Amino acid sequence: MSKPQHDAGDTATVPGRPPRYTLIRAAALQARPWKNGGGVTREIAVFPEGAGMDDFVWRVSLADVAAAGPFSRFPGVDRTLVLLSGDGMVLQQDDGTRHALRRPLELAAFAGETPIDATLPGGATRDFNLMLRRDAARGRVEVWQGAGRHVLDGDLALLFCAQGRVEVSLGDDAPIALEADDTLRLVTTAALACRVEGDGALLAVSIRLLPLTPSDRS
Repeated sequence: MSKPQHDAGDTATVPGRPPRYTLIRAAALQARPWKNGGGVTREIAVFPEGAGMDDFVWRVSLADVAAAGPFSRFPGVDRTLVLLSGDGMVLQQDDGTRHALRRPLELAAFAGETPIDATLPGGATRDFNLMLRRDAARGRVEVWQGAGRHVLDGDLALLFCAQGRVEVSLGDDAPIALEADDTLRLVTTAALACRVEGDGALLAVSIRLLPLTPSDRS
């Protein structure tokens, strides 16, 4: 792979426009233990900046899950969970729906208000979480493995390095090296060409913000 031209904390800018990307290194993520002692969360990014669990529009985080148990409920939030490491996680909904994540990079999507009980057949796991306030944003997670060319499309996107090491080139920009748990946060990504080199894996998160309703503006 070519030598990358960017390092931790870099922000690419174009005169008169907002920054194209922000690089979030794994070492900058702060661990916050759960109140019940069942795991640890590391917030990667949230919007609006500084929002809490009751007022975010979207949120992306890592979770180290040490013990089985019920998920916290988040009414009005759509969730996507991707297994990153460990020997699997089973999510059992009270309506009988079952999500069995047996190997890394498998994902499950579900409503945040749904009662879910998680079991860990092989012990502790790490997972990636996307949370979207349903009346304010839409989004999806795609798994990109190995080298390839892609087109990013959304109001914003996040490229999370889930495995190994990759280099990402945005348009004609110099390549950006990502190690495991590093994230590239991009804005105004409509029709932005993205080239990936390396044998690692990325989780590509695309998010679109919904128009404000009259009640939101009041």
